[in-house]
Amino acid sequence: MTIGVPKWESKRTDESRMVEKKLLEAGLQQVDAYRYNSASLRVRIVDKRFEGVDREGRDALVESFIDSLPSYTQADIVNLVLVTPSELNTPSDTFRGFILNTEFDNPSPSML
Repeated sequence: MTIGVPKWESKRTDESRMVEKKLLEAGLQQVDAYRYNSASLRVRIVDKRFEGVDREGRDALVESFIDSLPSYTQADIVNLVLVTPSELNTPSDTFRGFILNTEFDNPSPSML
């Protein structure tokens, strides 16, 4: 791993880059994606429109964008992290949010 480069970036694939490209083209502010293992994609969307919106509301905001991806790609997205820019660099007010974002940045070893 190169100093200063997040661990997850080495796990990016053509498919994860396609996810990033399509979701950015749809107007989302920042999209990071990588293949965690052969059966799992992780996607993190950072967007200021999530500010003050609960998890269900955030899911609703991105549902149509995720639905535009190929079905085989959708099926592999098992970790979808939806955060605001301020949440990206500060601990989430929920334990779940903190763990999801931390695990995205520092993926634990896969069992596959």
